[in-house]
Amino acid sequence: MTGQGAPPVISLWRDGRFSRFWAGHSVSQFGDRITELALPLIAVGTLNASANQVAWLTALIWTPNLLAILLGAWVDQQVRKRRLMILADLVRAAVLLSLPAAYALGAVTLTHLYAVAILTGAAGVLFNTAYPPFFVRLVPRASFVDANSKLSASRSVSQVAGPAVGGALIQALTAPVAIVVDALTFLVSAVLIGRVRIEEPAAATADPAAPSLARRAREGLAFVVRHPVLRATLGCAATVNFFTFVAGSGLLVLFASRSLGLSAGVIGAALGAGATGALLGAVCAPAISRQLGVGRSIVVGAVLFPAPIALAAAADGPLWLRAGALAAAEFLSGFGVMLFDVNLNSLQASVIPDGMRSRVAGAYSTINYGVRPVGAVVGGALATSLGLRPTLLVAAVGGALSVLWLLPSPIPRIRSLDATGGAGADATGGAEADATGGAGSASTGAADPPISLPT
Repeated sequence: MTGQGAPPVISLWRDGRFSRFWAGHSVSQFGDRITELALPLIAVGTLNASANQVAWLTALIWTPNLLAILLGAWVDQQVRKRRLMILADLVRAAVLLSLPAAYALGAVTLTHLYAVAILTGAAGVLFNTAYPPFFVRLVPRASFVDANSKLSASRSVSQVAGPAVGGALIQALTAPVAIVVDALTFLVSAVLIGRVRIEEPAAATADPAAPSLARRAREGLAFVVRHPVLRATLGCAATVNFFTFVAGSGLLVLFASRSLGLSAGVIGAALGAGATGALLGAVCAPAISRQLGVGRSIVVGAVLFPAPIALAAAADGPLWLRAGALAAAEFLSGFGVMLFDVNLNSLQASVIPDGMRSRVAGAYSTINYGVRPVGAVVGGALATSLGLRPTLLVAAVGGALSVLWLLPSPIPRIRSLDATGGAGADATGGAEADATGGAGSASTGAADPPISLPT
């Protein structure tokens, strides 16, 4: 519920600016599903890459996130965040188009693939760190949860239908040519974002006494650590991401194949059916938030996201029961992660002051994404020493225990975003005064997949 005197909530479907951004976001999400399939297929099918080389290809996509804390500090100093997002989309389109061009010339190499992975990953970090300030100038505060629900829903739809569409395109066009489609989706996104007009502050005169990039990055991290809400959410998100990557999609598929004896077709069908849970969770998150409150919804999502891994690990019995357990685990986990993400991103949006948004996004990306490859390595070691089933159980229990970060924090008591208007005041210290520069207050905020996601 909104407080007295709050502006009425206007349907985002009637907001042309948001609709254009949402359309670009949705199109690029489907394109991403194509590249997720195409890059490793090029490595394996065209270049005969080993499993280790393919693993490095995946790791390199995430590597630029380790520098996100510095990039976020730099982005916060830039005035035109929308232009940075457009630039990121154009860079990704150009880099991806280099692959089919090289393929036509017979010049695709593994080094080229690695370069594509790093550059597209770096452009993605640029987009994600510029996004939070853009979001809060695009979406009214009262619509944060609704906007995140719609953006998460389109991401979920792409995860349900995208692999099938991508697979069909790759089979019909070959993997390098299919990447052209993803490049075009980034061009569409750039054009649509270019048509979204938002009010951005006027360019300020450069201050020679301004803090260095390293100091601004430290201030961003310090702000997160000192803020009771941000500290708890980062600890929770990083913990749950670590343990879900201990299980990892690869180990889960390996467990389903070797331990549960499911065929590739049955595994694909089960995971595809289960993926509808994420779509349902994204759609239902606003209503659940109104009933339970924003904070309690985050708490429930923090447990419901990792805990269902135990359901898959405990599967046994006839084929329908084993496949059903896998599908149910995927469904509940997808529902939980959307309940977690939609509300968490919206809560973070409402407590981060304007001058800190990109730095906070950078700090989150560095830590939250940085634990993912570590979790994957630990998962591989545990699976080797303990076996697949015990490793999945460790992931489920450890991930569910991430809720311990939230319980002693103010988060469970937060019912609506209206209650967070001054939430950052006591935690900022001098960093907030230096960072905001009068640009805004903690009553406006940012949100999206980049800050907590994407879990």
